[in-house]
Amino acid sequence: MTTLVEVDALSRRYGSTIALDNVSLKAEVGLVYGLVGANGAGKTTLIKHLLGLLRPHQGKVRVFGLDPVRDPVAVLRRVGYLSEQRDLPEWMRLEELLRYTRAYHPSWDQAYADQLLENFGLDRSKRFSDLSQGMRAQAGLVVAVAHRPDLLVLDEPSSGLDVVVRQDILDAIVRTVVEDGRTVIFSSHLLDEVQRMCDHVTVLHEGRVAVQGPVDEVRAMHRVSQVRFPKHLDSTPAIEGALSIAGDGRSWSVLHTAALESLREAVAQSGGEIVESRIATLEEILIARLRRSNRQRQAA
Repeated sequence: MTTLVEVDALSRRYGSTIALDNVSLKAEVGLVYGLVGANGAGKTTLIKHLLGLLRPHQGKVRVFGLDPVRDPVAVLRRVGYLSEQRDLPEWMRLEELLRYTRAYHPSWDQAYADQLLENFGLDRSKRFSDLSQGMRAQAGLVVAVAHRPDLLVLDEPSSGLDVVVRQDILDAIVRTVVEDGRTVIFSSHLLDEVQRMCDHVTVLHEGRVAVQGPVDEVRAMHRVSQVRFPKHLDSTPAIEGALSIAGDGRSWSVLHTAALESLREAVAQSGGEIVESRIATLEEILIARLRRSNRQRQAA
């Protein structure tokens, strides 16, 4: 596959605060990449580097093989971008913004723009000051994708939107990828959205990569097993290979990266047994790793 985005050992500080610490990421053609993490994890800072809005303090960023800081025009003409803030001019009408944006993109597909406007039910004569938050997000997405960008970058595209609008936006993203073979990078705190939409996921925590890989592989590496003990336990059992353990008394839920058979042996050594096991969700994985990181920091 062709690599569109390459981030290598990227680091950045804001004063004494580490925003990104040795982050690496590659994005290939025709795949959807999800960035997840708590607020302040570094998602938006990483996206700003991809757009050339920030210069790396260490490491390198290449988009289409170019440095987005040195060659912003060559990079941005092939990128579609929707920010969480929906930075749209209040005084401008939607039709005016479409004409303005079209002038900068020779690849602009007016038929596609018209189709999206119709699907979203947007009135192109409306000023942005008169649009709801959901309509602003839909309008911003039209502007971002109508020139058929090779790379679509979305920063929390569904933030604050109702279920119907979220689904409309996700459907448009899917069409962008499936119909055109484009690449999408989007950040989201809605992990069910990432799990459903993405081929690849990068979990950031305090500026570092906590987990990274194809979604199915990341999930397959983590399991949630229900463990039962014959007697009531007054404290959390110590089970090797567990990332998190929650429960009380005889029944405990264990999220682990250890192979199921290895965990079964570890549980048996503690006097218990596994009664049920399944693949973990991305949300469960993120919560477990954040809690583990917090415990390690408190113990240090």
